[in-house]
Amino acid sequence: MAEYTPKERLARVMNKEPVDRMPAICPTQTGTVEQMEAVDSYWPEAHEDAEKMAKLAEAGHTVLGFEAVRVPFDITAEAEFFGCDIKPSTKEQQPSVVGHVIKTAEDIENLKGYSLDKGRIGVVCDAIKILADKYGDELPVMGSMIGPFSLAQHLNGDEWFTKIFTDEEFGLKLLEFTTEFNIQYAKKMVENGADTMVLIDPTASYELIGAQFYEKFVVPYHAKIAETMKEMGVTITLHICGNTTNGLPLMDSSGFNAISIDQKVDVATAKSKVENSILIGNVDPVNTLWNKSPDEVREVSKGIIDAGIEILAPGCGIVSKTPTENLQAMIETAKEHNY
Repeated sequence: MAEYTPKERLARVMNKEPVDRMPAICPTQTGTVEQMEAVDSYWPEAHEDAEKMAKLAEAGHTVLGFEAVRVPFDITAEAEFFGCDIKPSTKEQQPSVVGHVIKTAEDIENLKGYSLDKGRIGVVCDAIKILADKYGDELPVMGSMIGPFSLAQHLNGDEWFTKIFTDEEFGLKLLEFTTEFNIQYAKKMVENGADTMVLIDPTASYELIGAQFYEKFVVPYHAKIAETMKEMGVTITLHICGNTTNGLPLMDSSGFNAISIDQKVDVATAKSKVENSILIGNVDPVNTLWNKSPDEVREVSKGIIDAGIEILAPGCGIVSKTPTENLQAMIETAKEHNY
């Protein structure tokens, strides 16, 4: 079989085309302290400066061995962009959303007319251009963003889950707003050189809201984003945290090339529920990648491959203190697997 660049290999796997071996990529966050020390680029500065963000993203390839470069490292830039209060990052911990900006439909209207060149949204796009200029011919350049349902929750706060039950008109209006933002943000990332997109929507969970609400408040909006990316020739992966087993058929209906599954999901069961998307995952980032030995990581990884995963990867974002040698053990196991 022909030799492929990492960029060609990932695209072929995502489009269900024949390929020589498994690509080694990570759809979720890749930053670790050991990488920061290796390339002298640390959180929180690497969240806020495009050069430092690109430098740390590059370490996922040059230090760890992933066959892709990916930004950003958190899912709060979008909420911060719209004015939400953010608890700052440390070298070991990502930032988090602690304040919200939308209570009424009027508040939604007041947030329109934004410029994507501002704030950390602009920084992420600038970092993508840096990475694409350096690696875009050879490696996949992965852009990532929080999904529309979880962004709505960041903007509206914990009352968001009540709102979709009690005020459907408001809920749909906010989702139209966040989805349009997602589309415009994704387009800008692609224009800057991203060729692979990841949508991380942690609270858009079948387990949290059930089939009826997932079908109404999640599927149509995910489908719009997936369709836009495919029209631009960009593959797209969906990641939702937790045990998504029962929701997989609905997730599969949205048109994503791939679904990234959490470590709580049984791979064989997941494969029986998905027809259109490939599956990525689902090495436990805490109990395995952070806390086990490289040999144990290899053993777990091989078991996941044997269960039928199409791309081996962490089941969620990598813990910042994960040892490099453990991540390399997972990556090497992926590269050794021929389809």
